[in-house]
Amino acid sequence: MKDLTIPPDAMRTMIQQLRALGAGEDLTVEEGTDLRRNELQAEIASLDRDQQHELVALLWVGRGDFSEDEWEEAVALAEDRHTGPCFDYIIAQPLAADEIAAGLEEIGHDHLLLDGDY
Repeated sequence: MKDLTIPPDAMRTMIQQLRALGAGEDLTVEEGTDLRRNELQAEIASLDRDQQHELVALLWVGRGDFSEDEWEEAVALAEDRHTGPCFDYIIAQPLAADEIAAGLEEIGHDHLLLDGDY
């Protein structure tokens, strides 16, 4: 089981918000009027950079780009590739919520999706 620093409540909230928004479905970076979108953007922006890298790494692990054994490599690559707002990258991924949830499961934190702590 890999260590995560993203607060469990924040993780659950972000996944729920991504599902409600339908990430990747014609949501352009320029849109800013949707309250749910703004809330998600604020939630992701409130994460420190290391937590944002974990979020991106979870997405990558969840879609199969990396395995649990490659967790540190995924986080390091997310850090190397971090060039703009994390929100913009996450919201552009069509299956972001499901992939992040799958990433949690892959690294042994699927209990978090219910109401658990790390």
